Amino acid sequence: MTTSVQPALTGPIEVDLTTPDIGRRRLSWWIWGGVGAVVLFGIARFMIVTPGWQWNVVAEYLFKPEILRGVMNTIWLTVLSAITGLVAGGLVAFLRMSENPAFRLAGTAFIWLMRAIPALVVLLFIFFMGALVPEFTVGIPFTDVTFFSVKTNDVINKFTAALIGLTLIQAAYVGEIYRAGILSVSKGQYEAAGAIGMTRAQAMRRIIMPQAIRVIIPPLSNELITLFKSTSLVSVIGFTELLTSVQLVYGRTYQTIPMLLVACLWYLLLTSIAMVGQSALEKHYSKGFVRRSKLKTLEVPA
Repeated sequence: MTTSVQPALTGPIEVDLTTPDIGRRRLSWWIWGGVGAVVLFGIARFMIVTPGWQWNVVAEYLFKPEILRGVMNTIWLTVLSAITGLVAGGLVAFLRMSENPAFRLAGTAFIWLMRAIPALVVLLFIFFMGALVPEFTVGIPFTDVTFFSVKTNDVINKFTAALIGLTLIQAAYVGEIYRAGILSVSKGQYEAAGAIGMTRAQAMRRIIMPQAIRVIIPPLSNELITLFKSTSLVSVIGFTELLTSVQLVYGRTYQTIPMLLVACLWYLLLTSIAMVGQSALEKHYSKGFVRRSKLKTLEVPA
């Protein structure tokens, strides 16, 4: 009986992980690419040759001062709502994850309420708050002692109603995004932090959040990008943002389609800029977590 001895493997070994049907797959890519090109050509042709778009009107109003004022108001409202929403969302996440049952109940009730009521209704309720509470009063409850009083309509105007409404709406969803990111970190990380003497706050700041932020960034970025479009809802209370500016123009010129196209082009531009920022953030915080799709070389020790 003879026994064959295989020589030892040393040095790099090339491993081909490609599938044998790669040729068929590439053929399907070309087919679907061709279908996509035909569809894009049809859409482009429809956008160019259809006279109803009135591209000359679009070019005339795209950079008009009244439109640009609406764009700036949209950007300003988005930035402020994003900042206040992020802060309020952190508070909501804290309430939802608190060990205090009263805090957890308050956070859950807030999220339930904001999810149940349409955003448009929230904005209208806040704007017409003066009908329910004519004055905001600071004093000793259930007594006639008053330290400070102001009329509600002096505080809640179109801008503040829009800001408060968008902040409350954002807080509910951002809070859940924060909570999901924090829960994605294993409990062993908390235990390890406690074992080396870290407080809960130190562990959250130095260990948990750096890991959770990688999970938080994509949905949070999408939520903030959506905020650009959500600002159009405030047109219902008369705040002059981009959509309201467009509506005021076609209300007097009756050029509805081209003016709506002006709004769409600006929303596309703002959203595209925000998506570039999102991509950069994801790339930054995903360092060390990117996995290679193919393994090309294996080193076999001698």
